Amino acid sequence: MKIVFMGTPEFAIPSLQLLVESSHQVVGVVTAPDKPTGRGLKIHSSPVKQFAVDYAIPVLQPESLKDEQFLAQLRAFQADLFVVVGFRILPEIVFSIPPKGTINLHASLLPAYRGAAPINWAIINGETATGVTIFFIEKNVDTGNLILQEKVAIAPDDNAGILHDKLMNVGAELLLEVVDSIETGDFTRSPQTGEVTQAPKLDKTLCEINWKKDTLQIHNLIRGLSPYPGAHSHLNGKNIKIFSSQVLNHAFVPETEPGKIIELNQKVGYIAVVTGNGVLALMELQMEGKKCMCASEFLKGCRIKVGDKFQ
Repeated sequence: MKIVFMGTPEFAIPSLQLLVESSHQVVGVVTAPDKPTGRGLKIHSSPVKQFAVDYAIPVLQPESLKDEQFLAQLRAFQADLFVVVGFRILPEIVFSIPPKGTINLHASLLPAYRGAAPINWAIINGETATGVTIFFIEKNVDTGNLILQEKVAIAPDDNAGILHDKLMNVGAELLLEVVDSIETGDFTRSPQTGEVTQAPKLDKTLCEINWKKDTLQIHNLIRGLSPYPGAHSHLNGKNIKIFSSQVLNHAFVPETEPGKIIELNQKVGYIAVVTGNGVLALMELQMEGKKCMCASEFLKGCRIKVGDKFQ
């Protein structure tokens, strides 16, 4: 089959790689426009564009998905199927073009965690399993008929980065299986059933730790935002990002203020902080303007003491 692939992030690369190496023909790639990033504001291309250029695949980078020139170029590919992995919301004028439809790889077991950040929210909410879904794109976001799903366990020490890589690779294999089945016609469409939950875009407010919350809630927030964008708090006027933690079985003293440091353990490597109902060990931290480091190294270069309080 002739396929147009639409995607932008690293998450899409294994899927595109398997399609390129398969019996199918990736005739074009649609990805985000190049943009300036970093302190020097150098122009950078998306991971998907870089891959496509390396494999000499034609690339389209529309500012508007309804632009007439873009639509004409898209139709000129005469693709049988569009495949979407990590791209913008498509208007109907785009997803209705190919005769075999447009499919999407989503990093959750739909209808659970519809939205922009399913990987992060699954961990933040303390889930022990999630998965990947391949479905046909329809007018309403993430609501289309399901083709295939695969469940993936979330380990207690998984963070968003680790789970991202698990789902990225499982999803790529599942996607190729679905594309093969669409070519032969040996597939089924099933309506989404079960509880609908949302995974909205992450915002700055979410990333700020509220130390009055439950220990496990804070721990899961840190996991769910690591390595990006990172949960953070303030200590002695400095913004500090926290990338990993462990729940401690320390005796809880109810009158101790949440956020207060009660132990600096340089030997084992943690900073013990009181929460709303327990104690959390901070294991990896980053002071503003510095690199991320383990707690032992962090304590060598940071003047903090027992009794100091995270705000």
